[in-house]
Amino acid sequence: MKKSGWFLLALMASVAGIGLVYAQYPLIDMISDKVVEKYQSASCEQLWQKKGQAKSEREKEFIQLLKDDPQARTYFINKVAAPIVNKMFACDLIP
Repeated sequence: MKKSGWFLLALMASVAGIGLVYAQYPLIDMISDKVVEKYQSASCEQLWQKKGQAKSEREKEFIQLLKDDPQARTYFINKVAAPIVNKMFACDLIP
């Protein structure tokens, strides 16, 4: 195979691999979208009130899943970190 053929094959494999990484966590995509939407649509007062509340069983299960799977945790945090931290900063929940 010519050099250009190998390069094209390697490029296609890389692109396919990147696509698999982003399609790997559809549940986390759905949950992270809901979490971001919850923070963006909540008032600061609502966020202050929820800060000390106990987590639901589903939330606890999801948190355990993230603790058990470092790649899933990284993927989730990368998706939600900026919008959540910006909202928390705007609401004086963090300095």
